Amino acid sequence: AFCLINKLKRIKKHIMRNGLFITFEGLEGCGKTTQAKMLFDFLISQKIPAIYTKEPGGTKIGGKIRKILLDQKNGDMDYKTEMLLFLASRAENVRLIILPALEEGKVVISDRFYDSTTAYQGYGRGIDLKITQNLNKLVVGKAIPDLTFFLDIDPHEGLRRSSSFGNSREMRFEEEFIKKKIIGGKLFLERVRQGYCQLSYEETARIKIINANRSKEDIFEEIKKIVEKKLRISTKQCLGKKL
Repeated sequence: AFCLINKLKRIKKHIMRNGLFITFEGLEGCGKTTQAKMLFDFLISQKIPAIYTKEPGGTKIGGKIRKILLDQKNGDMDYKTEMLLFLASRAENVRLIILPALEEGKVVISDRFYDSTTAYQGYGRGIDLKITQNLNKLVVGKAIPDLTFFLDIDPHEGLRRSSSFGNSREMRFEEEFIKKKIIGGKLFLERVRQGYCQLSYEETARIKIINANRSKEDIFEEIKKIVEKKLRISTKQCLGKKL
């Protein structure tokens, strides 16, 4: 017990010095929101300072943008307009929530971040990846995730799960993609999933693929172990730099 207390003290001291940015990604119905909130609750229970935020939303302006994006009346919105609205929400979130929290040394947990733009608007909508990447860089600045969890699930299974949760705006948003948005012979969400898989392949150190076809408890145990390992490594690196 004494060793555990000391370990938590070292982790907390390191976090207060550096902050840690963790993001959750995946298709609707994959369980990312549940896992993000479970991680937040766990860190708080361990007395580790943390905040939870989401996209689109998280701020006053972001909340208004979220309503616009999820409103079925705006279903004919141009893809570029859609992407820029997501980016505008992110810019506010970075400026008002994420960077201040990291500067205070907190763990920031975000339900979606810039990988969503690459996967959804880049791979899904077919917008030039160089454009999405450059715009993301402009918006996020130095707010780069230290660790990202991609909860992988079949698009149709994700939609089935979403529908079982109720007729939410988010579910209807995804359903429109499934029914109407077919690009290059593949369903929209299949292209999005392909994008996430490609990003995970390109950034194996940051993005961890999590099999979402399990109970939320089993999924969280895997996530918790990865986060604990990340915290230990970061703490050792910090201690190693001491004079």
